[in-house]
Amino acid sequence: MNKQQQKWLYLILLSLVWGSSFILMKKALLGVTPIQLGALRMLFTAIFLLSVAPKSLKKIQKKHYKYIFYTSLTGTFIPGFLFAFAITTIDSSIVSILNSLTPFFTLIFGAILFGFAFKRNQLLGILIGLVGTLILILKGAELNPNQNYWYAVLIIIASFGYALNANMVKKYLYDLNALSIVTGNFLLLLVPAFIVLFFTDFFTTFHFQNKVLMQSLGYLVIISVVGTGIAKTIYNKLVHISDPVFSSSVTYLIPLVAIFWGLLDGEKLSLIQIFSGVIILVGVYLVNKKK
Repeated sequence: MNKQQQKWLYLILLSLVWGSSFILMKKALLGVTPIQLGALRMLFTAIFLLSVAPKSLKKIQKKHYKYIFYTSLTGTFIPGFLFAFAITTIDSSIVSILNSLTPFFTLIFGAILFGFAFKRNQLLGILIGLVGTLILILKGAELNPNQNYWYAVLIIIASFGYALNANMVKKYLYDLNALSIVTGNFLLLLVPAFIVLFFTDFFTTFHFQNKVLMQSLGYLVIISVVGTGIAKTIYNKLVHISDPVFSSSVTYLIPLVAIFWGLLDGEKLSLIQIFSGVIILVGVYLVNKKK
């Protein structure tokens, strides 16, 4: 399989996995709080990676750890909690569409902070995408008055983090393999995640006979192992063999998968919300267009 085929295979796999993560988080939140969800997700992923890939840590040099810390913070720790809180008040399908902002911020930060090229059609794509986002948020709040669309800001902040993460991996961790980066990320997150979980009521209320909680933990194991541990390794590999903007364009496809699961779960999506989602994706297309 050549590099071009690999890129598209990884992109499709990530869209299927991450597109399904939103509904799994929604289901997991029936038995745990948003803070517990974020912390448990990191703990489960750390345990999984340190169990199956401890040797990958040997490839990490001292110079890498500063950037591994930054990417763990911006690409996992902060977004993990922000998404959990957002899904408590906004439909998972809408959250997935808002996540499509990631390529815009990847391009902006890449140009301003990391010295990557910036083209006119990409600027146009950013402006179009922001218009779509504004329509989505305003109309969503109007059509779903029971949902607090101020929480959309949390997804925007999370997208900032993902964008910084992609650019840092490309510029500062290019000489380190994808599995080592992800395992290093979660090695650094293991203790902070445990501390956060300790200060919730998780340990005092945990009981094996609590069926709702056990189901939530089952969903979290799937999200952690497949949606975080394996998927983040694939994502970092994708960044290495392509570029940050192409890699972040996985958000083209994620909403299609997430909307499918959301509709199956009874979520409603209006034509204006679908239209605004299309506007965002047109903007993402222009951002990724080569000429």
